[in-house]
Amino acid sequence: MSAAAEKDPPAFCIDDLIDDPETKIIVCCGSGGVGKTTTAAAVGVRAAERGRDVVVLTVDPARRLAQALGLTELDNTPRLVDDVDGELYAMMLDMKRTFDEIVEAHAEPERARQILANPFYQSLSSSLSGTQEYMAMEKLGQLHRSGDWDLIVVDTPPSRSALDFLDAPERMGRFLDGRLIKILMAPAKAGGRFGMKVVTAGFGMFTSAITKVLGGQLLKDVQTFVLAFDTMFGGFRERAEQTYRLLQAPGTAFLVVAAPEPDALREASYFIERLAEEQMPLAGMVVNRVHRSDASELSAVRSQAAAETLDDRGAHPLTAALLRLHAERMQVTARETRLCESFTSSHPTVPRATVAAMAEDVHDLEGLRCIASELAGELEEPAA
Repeated sequence: MSAAAEKDPPAFCIDDLIDDPETKIIVCCGSGGVGKTTTAAAVGVRAAERGRDVVVLTVDPARRLAQALGLTELDNTPRLVDDVDGELYAMMLDMKRTFDEIVEAHAEPERARQILANPFYQSLSSSLSGTQEYMAMEKLGQLHRSGDWDLIVVDTPPSRSALDFLDAPERMGRFLDGRLIKILMAPAKAGGRFGMKVVTAGFGMFTSAITKVLGGQLLKDVQTFVLAFDTMFGGFRERAEQTYRLLQAPGTAFLVVAAPEPDALREASYFIERLAEEQMPLAGMVVNRVHRSDASELSAVRSQAAAETLDDRGAHPLTAALLRLHAERMQVTARETRLCESFTSSHPTVPRATVAAMAEDVHDLEGLRCIASELAGELEEPAA
């Protein structure tokens, strides 16, 4: 084992981050299924109860955050959380509603009506790859510009790849600047009768070919959408660039969340490297669902041997079963330790906090407070 792997990483303490008044945005990121939503909620509760005015933006479709915060539902409007000693609001991104809000805010009323009613837009705003991640960034920008809260905690979308969140503006830009979009816009942009005649001739050949693939009505819907949406394209790119710069600015902090599993740690490693490349501020890393034991001095080998001895004697079957369960737990703990040591050898300077695996999902504020206490280093080696 290398010397770097033997050395513990720097400890991460959430209080150091949320007590700093310069911290305005905390982005919880990582691959899907590692506990980003729960971590974001726990950070929000902790920050509110330490005096910050907080809004938590989640993009988790499972709606677990609403249940844990004692709310009946979450939607695109921030809702006040009761039973928290401080100002805490929570909301869940409605991707299509956010897209609609952008159209309504940046297009003339009649043009906005045409866009919102367009079948191609309705499909685009709900299903285009990367739209959810892009709209999360749009909503983050809206919340920041409002100035209503001094801390925004973002739970990034449950994407297959954690990098999707950072890549979304570029993908949206590529779509808006794509060749198909430009071709469809050409007739409206052609100047003069001669120019329109030339473009129309070429466009007619193009549309006759693509109609065979897409169908006439869909192509018409696309053309209508593009012509109505033309004046908004630049605004999308500009806001995406502004939000991207906001993510790079002092006051923003990324918190990478992972589980002690190979794929999750690999994704976390990619994300940490990407943040460094993009000069985005990394505050630390949270490793969720770490298995621990109050009887760690009893090794897996000794536990298994003791269970076999009892089996041979035909005595204390329940004790033997518990010893075998403990042996399995210690084996899991050893595997997770090796994985985390390997990660530390690659990223020795990244501050890290661990959160113990729990018997059941967090479903209330007390559970969130317990997680926050671990993130603050207040609970040492809690039992799993």
